[in-house]
Amino acid sequence: MNPDFLILGGGIIGLSTALELARDGARVTVVERGVAGGESSWAGGGILSPLLPWNYATPVNRLCNLGNALYPDWVADLQSSAGVDPEYWRCGMLVLPPFDARAAADWCTQYAWPLDTLRADHLMPGLATSDTALWLPEVAQVRNPRLIKALRAAVLARGIRLMEGVEITAVTRACDTRLGAIETSSGRMAADRYIMAAGAWSQTVLGNIAPRWPIKPMRGQMLLFKAAPDLLPHIVYRQGIYLIPRRDGHILAGSTVEDVGFDKSTTETVRQMLYNAATGILPALRSAPLVQHWSGLRPGSPDNIPTIARHPLIENLYANTGHFRYGVTMAPASTRLLAELIAGRKPTLDMAPYQWTL
Repeated sequence: MNPDFLILGGGIIGLSTALELARDGARVTVVERGVAGGESSWAGGGILSPLLPWNYATPVNRLCNLGNALYPDWVADLQSSAGVDPEYWRCGMLVLPPFDARAAADWCTQYAWPLDTLRADHLMPGLATSDTALWLPEVAQVRNPRLIKALRAAVLARGIRLMEGVEITAVTRACDTRLGAIETSSGRMAADRYIMAAGAWSQTVLGNIAPRWPIKPMRGQMLLFKAAPDLLPHIVYRQGIYLIPRRDGHILAGSTVEDVGFDKSTTETVRQMLYNAATGILPALRSAPLVQHWSGLRPGSPDNIPTIARHPLIENLYANTGHFRYGVTMAPASTRLLAELIAGRKPTLDMAPYQWTL
């Protein structure tokens, strides 16, 4: 028997969409060309906020803020069902200058986010600056690889079929207004409805079904240091570079936004740039081992606004993709909105900004 839904892509968005639909009683299959969560879901830093939210459009902030509101219960449910701790941590973020203090204050007032100004070295004595900084105590993080592990276990526990290592080779129509099947490296598969959640590969998989869909890969490179667990207690951001502490002492430094197509290679130039930026913020990192350098391909979209919608012409094709830098942040909210749309329930947010345009 064909499933109710066939989800194309098994990253954080695809897996969380599968869980949400299964909770509504649907039979769901997820098809992933690699390993579940092995692309941008794994590669990101896991900050649960736009880096400087006052620089983003309202649709991004509304979706991220809904995601933040849902996150504590969402990860608690995952941990309960999967037995894996995603390491959700409201550690706060310190924003070092330069920044627009008035824009930050106005945004925080509008969205009821706590904000303080203080000397950076008073909060974190090891920083290389004593300048006045912005302190956002409610910013949280999650540890991406552990979140993926929890999601994968929860998906399997729910009875969702997860097919990894299966590449989609073609998407075919039954008629002008319906998809009929997908062709894969494991054979032909069909479902009542289809959901595109393939991230940076979304437009490539659909081809002429979404010929001008503005979703494309955007490379981001990251470094990982291993330090003492108490070296960095909070996220620190300065001029596009961030440091993210993990509870076990690992510290991530990122990241770049590079328009280089599907090239996932790392570069020595970026490695040195990130190293210099990270040690310039936190000099003690010069004595911490640099343990890893990697890259991932984000699903770039205009203004960081994802598509959460039904296809304008094909009635059984939906999308939940194009989240760019904030798929982890948006995941609980994005999947809830899509489930509401599919079920015909009143949406939690205005869906107009997330429509699928051809």
